[in-house]
Amino acid sequence: MTDRRRNLAIVLGVLALLAVALLVIVPGSPLSKPTKLGLDLEGGVELVYEGRPTPKVPEVTPEAIDRAIETIRERTDALGVAEPEIQRAGADQISVGLPNVDNPERAIEQVGTTAQLQFYDWEANVVDRNGEVVGEERITSADPEALAAVNVPIAGTNALYEAVKRASKAKPVPEETDIPPDGVDEDQLREAGVDPNDRQAVLRFYDRLNDTARDRYYLFGPNRQPIYGTEVVSPIEARQRPYVPAPSCEELLQDFVEEAPPEGQRGQPRRYARDTECAEELKALGSAGPPPGSTVVKVPQGIVVVQAELSPDAPRNAPRNYFVIEDDSELDGSDIENPEQNTDPQTNLPVVTMEFTDDGRKAFARVTKRLAERGAEILLPPGADREQAFQRFAITLDNRIVSLATINFVSDPEGIDGRTGAQITNIGSLQETQDLANQLRIGSLPIELRLVSQTQVSATLGKQALNEGLVAAAAGLILVLTFLLSFYRVLGAVASVTLLMYAAFLFALVKLIPITLTLPGIAGMILTLGVAVDANIVIFERIKEEVRTGRSIPASIAAGYRKALATIIDANVVTIGVAFILFMLATAGVKGFAFTLGVGTIVSLLTAVVATSAILGLFSRTRLLGSRFALGAGEKRRQWRIDFYGLSKWFFSASGLILVAGALAIAGLGINFGIDFESGTRIQTPLERPASVDEVRQILPADLQDAKVQAIEGGDVENGIQISTEALDPAEVEQVRTALDQAFGVDRAEFATEVVGPTFGQQVARTAVIAIIASLILISIYIGLRFEAKFAVPVLIAIAHDILITAGVYAIAGREVTTSTVAAFLTILGYSLYDTIIVFDRIRENVPRMPRATFSQIVNKSMSEVLTRSLATSFSTLLPITSLLFFGGETLQDFAFALLVGTISGAYSSIFIAAPVLTHWKEREPVWRRRRRLVKEDNGGVVPPFPDMSLAEEREDELTPAQRRAATVAERRRRRTGRRAGTGPQAATATVETAPAEAEAPAPAPAAEPAPAEEPASAEDAAPDGGAHEPGGEPGAPGDDDAARAAAAAGAGGKRKAKRTRNRRRRHGRR
Repeated sequence: MTDRRRNLAIVLGVLALLAVALLVIVPGSPLSKPTKLGLDLEGGVELVYEGRPTPKVPEVTPEAIDRAIETIRERTDALGVAEPEIQRAGADQISVGLPNVDNPERAIEQVGTTAQLQFYDWEANVVDRNGEVVGEERITSADPEALAAVNVPIAGTNALYEAVKRASKAKPVPEETDIPPDGVDEDQLREAGVDPNDRQAVLRFYDRLNDTARDRYYLFGPNRQPIYGTEVVSPIEARQRPYVPAPSCEELLQDFVEEAPPEGQRGQPRRYARDTECAEELKALGSAGPPPGSTVVKVPQGIVVVQAELSPDAPRNAPRNYFVIEDDSELDGSDIENPEQNTDPQTNLPVVTMEFTDDGRKAFARVTKRLAERGAEILLPPGADREQAFQRFAITLDNRIVSLATINFVSDPEGIDGRTGAQITNIGSLQETQDLANQLRIGSLPIELRLVSQTQVSATLGKQALNEGLVAAAAGLILVLTFLLSFYRVLGAVASVTLLMYAAFLFALVKLIPITLTLPGIAGMILTLGVAVDANIVIFERIKEEVRTGRSIPASIAAGYRKALATIIDANVVTIGVAFILFMLATAGVKGFAFTLGVGTIVSLLTAVVATSAILGLFSRTRLLGSRFALGAGEKRRQWRIDFYGLSKWFFSASGLILVAGALAIAGLGINFGIDFESGTRIQTPLERPASVDEVRQILPADLQDAKVQAIEGGDVENGIQISTEALDPAEVEQVRTALDQAFGVDRAEFATEVVGPTFGQQVARTAVIAIIASLILISIYIGLRFEAKFAVPVLIAIAHDILITAGVYAIAGREVTTSTVAAFLTILGYSLYDTIIVFDRIRENVPRMPRATFSQIVNKSMSEVLTRSLATSFSTLLPITSLLFFGGETLQDFAFALLVGTISGAYSSIFIAAPVLTHWKEREPVWRRRRRLVKEDNGGVVPPFPDMSLAEEREDELTPAQRRAATVAERRRRRTGRRAGTGPQAATATVETAPAEAEAPAPAPAAEPAPAEEPASAEDAAPDGGAHEPGGEPGAPGDDDAARAAAAAGAGGKRKAKRTRNRRRRHGRR
């Protein structure tokens, strides 16, 4: 550490890296890189989708999610979105970030639409009104009912309900045409448990293999209109809103379950239709279920409800008609290629033309030949037009008929070979036709995706959030630098320089990697300022201790770094581990926080341990660091003398009262979970014309009158409002935007929305629980390995204490709990350990240095030595948190509030909870019980709080008369023993309270002590918690004879004499 050349090389290397970092940061330089901003800072749309299985992909595997991500990436490229952020969000969810998207509705439609293109033999697969599949025989015999079924859709006000009821009665019919043209695959059949010799079983297997969807559940209200979430709509509204059935009863009724009171308080169940599905689930909802008279209808796998083809000039709100067909697809989207947007020369309308792959062409030729042959066999009445016998080939896109192509058996008796491809008509506008062509070209998604969360951030709000984050970062940096300079003087100046270096290195890494900078990421960067300062404080306090012992400045710097290094590594490894767990499990926004926190912690170790030590080593022999006063170690300060163990009952009682108050607040007031957990919609937008909260509420739709409306001001936002309500679909959000625009004026680009579905909230909660458990396991393992297993339990108790207190404060304050709060909670796990590890490291260091002290005395002394350091690290961490709280925006303040409470609670628990709990537990071990008994015998039946304090120094009013007499006798005996040994009564340990190291003068090696008659001498006194020991000897048991104590006193006296000699030599200028 004092090698000048090595330190100079390190400093030069750091300066070179700093020059490169500045070139990366400064705009216009050769190495300059742009800063990649997240959606919350730049504006855009974030969509979170949940993967669902399909018959062809029965399980949502990681490979299926990866294929879906690739498909979505190609779709976003087709949309022209620059630098989309597409990544996993949990096991079965995908997060899609689209910056600078002005039309979120089109983005949602293009990104998450399954785009399942299917080709059906139409007449053979339609289901009639009796729920029977028409089939080829009834068509060829010109059955009037069959002909009506294939030509006349289900229409009327309750068309969807009637179609679903018809579908619920139908059963798929296995046919020979379901067998692949290459024949059966016996290995595939055996793997599926199907006997290849059972023809009906084989037909059923391949019939199901062709299906595109599993069972589907529909919920209808008493008016026979579909229920969207928990909302019963009118027939007119139902026309404008596509209905998405659910794959299970649980998911269908999820919204009702979330809004229902706890079980046992739901009242009597409502009466529903007799033939309803999901009867048990409806009954469990009690009076919180759907309206009386509602019904759940199940459409079995193999049957599908498709929307009839609309005429090109039909309006958007035109009535929807439906057909029910057997789900026997002949071709799908994988059998086509080169789809393009073109114009029909006859109608001059946009169409999508496509070609078939080799397999698709063969399948198309095969099915069209079958249709031509069937058409020729139909027996028509005399004089009937032949066109009535023409069969049709249906093309559906996501269960909506987009084309019904006619097969002319007169002109094409052998069918159509497919060389000319096919076309899709009646799509809509030119933009919609282009989008469909892009979707078909990219391909359908391998799994079904359901939108569970939607967030749209306006550019103005993003700019405001960025400015607030930058102000908070600058304020936090200034506060920390001021603290360092005022408290540590020259050491603080060195730390300030390295802290500025750290900020430059971290920002350069953000640009180089690149890390997408989000609001949570800014919070992580600001928080790492505290991490970097904490490491310096631990080192500086150690250096000051060494200086106060009389060591030279270079020796003090070397010793201080050596002793502090283990503590710094222990404290930061846990923080990095928690950040890693957060990054792996959290949602996209919190990932930015976790990544910057982890990277920042690693960089802070580089600057604090490497750069700071090199700078101090380089200047250690100069006048700059030649004065103790310059290091803040010149004055003689009194050491803390608090009996933490003796006062532990008061600490535990205070914590118990706080926890009880928090528990009562949680039980009585509850925790205000945000829409990230509870699901819902939050809309934020500036209004062009001023409006009050009541005026805004009045123009909202009737079903949103209970919405929470708030005015928001600040920054660049004027006349801002926020609307919080239950989860809305995109059509309902657009309805709110239109109402606000008509009444007060709204710029679409500034209209920000956040929509979270119930399943996303469940995923967030589940991920939070997993992350907390994983963090606790990581912490336990690391503490157990670095210290011992018993040290981990007080740590876990302290962490639980911190989290419960933070939760109680949140309940009392009524603040909203968001995903940012969860990230802050997990960060508290790492930060509450920082001070605890500082204390535990000193305890571990002092155990072998005080071989005759009880564990409570060691803990009291250790905590007294590091209390200033613990308070300083906590204070330095609170400085950037305070800047976040006062200068940050809403998201940053969420982080800051949780961190503020958690950091204060963590500092308290590390000092007054963790160490006292450990003391109570360790004092029960045999070796420490024996020490305690011996100390009591030497001090009249009472254990002094510190190992260097005799019983006579205790407060007189705390002793009984018998204890005072015993103390007097013991003190006289100790004085006589000390005089015989040539030293004073306090020889065993120094009593001067000017510096920790003076009070920590190591005792002589136990092996040099005279062994008691009943115990062999061993080295165990120096390490009671481990190490080898002689057979029959008690680990760590101290000697109890006067001769051993006299030898220890003589050894300590020798130490003091040597110290006086060193002081005299120093006064005369000699080392």
